[in-house]
Amino acid sequence: MADKTEVVLDRAQVKKAVQALQAFLKTKSTGDSLFLDDTQHISLLFTLWKIPKAAQTIRIPLPHGQRPDTDEICLFTRDEPNMTSEQTQRFYKKLLEAKGVKSISEIIPYKVLRTEYKPYEAKRRLLGNFDMFLSDDRIRRLLPSHLGKHFYERKKEPLSVNLQSKHLDRDIQSVIQGSSLKVTNKGCCCMARVASSSMSADEVTENIEAAVQTVVAKLRVKGPVLKLIHIKSQTSVALPIYTSDLRHLSVLEKANKPKEEKGTAQKQAKKKQTKDTKQTDTTAEGKGEKKNVKKKKAEEEEEEEIPQLVPIETPSKKPKVEKPLKKKQLEKAPKPAAAKKGTKAQSKLTKKAGKTESKVKRKVPKVK
Repeated sequence: MADKTEVVLDRAQVKKAVQALQAFLKTKSTGDSLFLDDTQHISLLFTLWKIPKAAQTIRIPLPHGQRPDTDEICLFTRDEPNMTSEQTQRFYKKLLEAKGVKSISEIIPYKVLRTEYKPYEAKRRLLGNFDMFLSDDRIRRLLPSHLGKHFYERKKEPLSVNLQSKHLDRDIQSVIQGSSLKVTNKGCCCMARVASSSMSADEVTENIEAAVQTVVAKLRVKGPVLKLIHIKSQTSVALPIYTSDLRHLSVLEKANKPKEEKGTAQKQAKKKQTKDTKQTDTTAEGKGEKKNVKKKKAEEEEEEEIPQLVPIETPSKKPKVEKPLKKKQLEKAPKPAAAKKGTKAQSKLTKKAGKTESKVKRKVPKVK
């Protein structure tokens, strides 16, 4: 199985990529940019084989410093007991001078950060005034709630330093001139700044080699880790400098095959054992069942035959007989419409006939 430390970079290929990148950046520079700081950051883009289970931050010491001496650096310190904020500033300035640290431009105690830099505008002003932020490792966990999200979006979150160290100058310089790589558990790509465009090609290649070695050694992932490594600037495309071989995949398959064969052989042996035990159990059970069957037959012959039960047929429901209507109901029953019309006509005729007969009887004179 391939080890994760087996990452060998071709120095000549890396140098060619660096030279091509520097040539591209020179072509992009214009006459107007001569009055400005035209340096750009050169970063390494790492692509991993698999996503790590847990997030990790890796400190990368570099042999050649990537930051100029003109960078403004701010240090956050803790509040010393029985001292005001001004007294703590003086105390840490004397401490840094005694240790030979000259790169820190301003010191801000934790109490000052809480009170004076509480508004949103003050935090944005603080973010724009400094290029880098350091913090005492004793208050590092308290800073995110007071700084805000903009420090982390622009990748200017403070880096922790042990101010009680005996070699404080060396530790601070390694943090300032070094780099850091943030490996997240949400993706397989991560980036680290390793050089600047103002550096020579040899210095950039040495920084790249040192960064790759430290990343491979400190990554908390088993097996082969790095799949691809690219180099890029802020405005250029990514140039590949390392691609992993696929040999480790075949090695993994070969290593897994004997394990699978062993597992299948063990499964087959277990199946055979279970079958044998089942067969022995069935033979023993068969002999016992035969004896029981004979006993049952003898007992059945002695017993009398029990007549089978026949289900009783339930009589079906009789249809309901309509009851004859009573006389009152018949009298109240309505007569058909045709019959009504006929009776009305007949009654009218009889009335007319009666009237005519009465008139005739009146006109006829009586015989004397």
